[in-house]
Amino acid sequence: QVQLVESGGGLVQAGGSLRLSCAASGSIGNIVSMAWYRQAPGKQRELVATITRAGDSNYSDSVKGRFTISGDNAFNTVYLQMNSLKPEDTAVYFCNAAYARWGYSRDFWGRGTQVTVSS
Repeated sequence: QVQLVESGGGLVQAGGSLRLSCAASGSIGNIVSMAWYRQAPGKQRELVATITRAGDSNYSDSVKGRFTISGDNAFNTVYLQMNSLKPEDTAVYFCNAAYARWGYSRDFWGRGTQVTVSS
């Protein structure tokens, strides 16, 4: 099992920055990749950024060039640096871990952290 705890959310003005953290514990050696998702009110959860154990990262078009995902290759902690924030970035941000071991795979989720960007 894997436990994920997000932190770092808050209220920020448009153009500002925030850094989210996701602390992972448990069987983190079996995590293949980690990601940040977000869900705005009335909308579906959407993928924001992913990172593999090798450090390869990918971003949604809406955040590319503004957000950076990073973490140690042991996946103890994963970060999401968010710059040039826009009101449309307002959402609950969730940390996700893709777990795989002996042919068994599943996703683990944190409880989320609220990010609110005022105009």
